[in-house]
Amino acid sequence: MQLGPRLVVAGTHSGVGKTTVATGLLAALAAAGHRVAAAKVGPDFIDPGYHALACGRPPRNLDPWLCGAGAVGPLAGRAANGADLLVVEGVMGLFDGAGDGEVSSTADVAALLGAPVLLVIDAAALAGSAAALVHGFATYDERIDVAGVVLNRVGSDGHEVMLREAVEATGVPVVGALRHDDRLTWRDRHLGLVPVAEEPEAVRASLRRLAEAVREQVDLAAVVALAERAPARVVDPVPRPAPGPSVRVAVATGRAFTFLYTDTVEALVAGGAEVVPFDPLHDPALPDGVDGVLAGGGFPEVFGEQLAANGPMLASIRRAVAGGTPVWAECGGLLWLCRSLDGRPMAGVVPADAAMTDRLTLGYREATTTVASPLGPAGTSLRGHEFHHAVTMPAGEALALRSRFGSGRSGFATPTLLASFLHHHPGGDPGIVESFLATCRRARLR
Repeated sequence: MQLGPRLVVAGTHSGVGKTTVATGLLAALAAAGHRVAAAKVGPDFIDPGYHALACGRPPRNLDPWLCGAGAVGPLAGRAANGADLLVVEGVMGLFDGAGDGEVSSTADVAALLGAPVLLVIDAAALAGSAAALVHGFATYDERIDVAGVVLNRVGSDGHEVMLREAVEATGVPVVGALRHDDRLTWRDRHLGLVPVAEEPEAVRASLRRLAEAVREQVDLAAVVALAERAPARVVDPVPRPAPGPSVRVAVATGRAFTFLYTDTVEALVAGGAEVVPFDPLHDPALPDGVDGVLAGGGFPEVFGEQLAANGPMLASIRRAVAGGTPVWAECGGLLWLCRSLDGRPMAGVVPADAAMTDRLTLGYREATTTVASPLGPAGTSLRGHEFHHAVTMPAGEALALRSRFGSGRSGFATPTLLASFLHHHPGGDPGIVESFLATCRRARLR
């Protein structure tokens, strides 16, 4: 397929407001009649939910560390399919990544896509220094085309004039200046923004205000012109699991379980699965006749009291596990399957108790299973990432994990159960999803 106009929205550092700018651009461009698509660099689940609400398309991720550099073009092509413009929000600052020498940063993705960069600057405490900042980012990496600047959190008309005059000397055009406005600040918590699914109407109202601010304070025509600087290119299709006999896979959804990649669901469907959503907060049982269960991440700790109170659902997942139904649980799904979470009773199918802590565990992981699991025999390798404040006691030993900063073991597994903190993305290699579906089919034939 052909990958057309595209633009990467990047920040100078983490928290600079690039999510606000990228989401506002999406909403404003969509309101202006553009068919606009979105993607997020890195493994984030929350920001893509805001993108999806703004542009009306499924959330997407472009993560070269998880999926391989060769998967970025195909994944971007799928994200942009049927759209006139692809807006890619960066991760952290423009040049920040895994820090292990592998392709992973926003700059790397911009280079892989041949996409111009729209640099977002937190200008609240800047004037002339903005020129040095833009000059440094524009010249640091010759692969990158820093094509325009959006000034964020501008204080006044006079402040904007000083900033524009300073940046003008760099030769990089300022295409927008967003004023400081507390109404454009979204509520967040320990892992970032509050997911859209928890407060959809509040987010919609915020998006309307944000889209209006962007329409008034950003030159949308100039933004589109920057994106059109990217040459059209042909990209390969995304690898998909080989289709097989149909199986029914129950997938956890609802306000407590919002961390699951669109690409994972599409890989399940491509491999022959009928995906059946269920809500562990409110549904009394798993869907009838399912051959497997996938429980991704989210914020079960926020909804622990409600999850604990849904005794019929907890009993249903216990029966499924006892009966040999394959279950794959990632992070929040692991917490739900533990004996307890912050002292509240959970499903009790994982021999551990979970608790929230003040310590953030974050990073990419090379993982190898130490025992047979629904993802394959012992020795199965996969890449993933962790992002959580929770711990389990004990930690488990089902996965041998390696990162730049150390190694260890965690997670729990049987031939029909894998529950760990690891999130997996199938974009570059559908083999893990194929193995899970094969396990579901074997269980169905028992």
